Amino acid sequence: MRLALIIEYDGSRYSGFQYQTNAPSVQAELEGAMERLTGEKVRIAGAGRTDAGVHAAGQVVALNTGSNLPAERFAAGMNFHLPKDVAVRSAHQVPEGFDPRRAAVSRWYRYTLLNRATRSPLAERSAVVVKQPLDVGLMQAAAKLMVGTHDFARFAGPLERPDASTVRAVNKIDIKVDGERIDIDVEGSAFLPHQVRRMVGALVDVGRGKLAAAEVAALIAGEDTGAVARSMPPQGLSLIQVRYPMDSGLKPETELGPDAPDNAAPHNTIG
Repeated sequence: MRLALIIEYDGSRYSGFQYQTNAPSVQAELEGAMERLTGEKVRIAGAGRTDAGVHAAGQVVALNTGSNLPAERFAAGMNFHLPKDVAVRSAHQVPEGFDPRRAAVSRWYRYTLLNRATRSPLAERSAVVVKQPLDVGLMQAAAKLMVGTHDFARFAGPLERPDASTVRAVNKIDIKVDGERIDIDVEGSAFLPHQVRRMVGALVDVGRGKLAAAEVAALIAGEDTGAVARSMPPQGLSLIQVRYPMDSGLKPETELGPDAPDNAAPHNTIG
């Protein structure tokens, strides 16, 4: 049986999602819990390789199991063996060969800022404080320049392959303000390493008056103006949801919550 699991985790103490031999990872915790639950050594594939310190509310992973447990029992069973900062939200039986990374049509990330003069002990694990006043209107105008299919090479961290394409499609960017909290939601087909964090870094610098919208446009165009899209700290970033096409065989989720982007309806969703 092939299973897709929806995973939530606080990435603060992990080196990232992907397994590493010399550092803790979310993947290692999941594989260890699976072995303790079923006795099987399995390799888990994820929809996205979140970086060290990045969180997830809707990471999607897939694995094969020969266990006789029904799919709906895996969430409770694995959660018994997982640490408090990792949880399986739900489990779904999916077609053989389902690949959570290649089958995904979009990924929805959220970066959370606190625009306040002092640090926040309560929120420091999941948000980043920006002390300078931010002009959200200017940030929203600059965000519109990022939507669409562009070469985001100037927003990328180191690539696994130097010759890999840096063209990516960004479907939507929403910036929402609730008091001192600012949520920047970014949805796209796929993202380069550090791309979302660097996009947010550029938007924050626009809001602080350190970067002009024209410089953002130049970064997207690949022009060398001296402007830099700096990378924001990882703890403000969360993978909210991964979406799949209607013909993927996945159970459709009709309730996406009040923050679901307007274009969520055409897709089956797990997360």
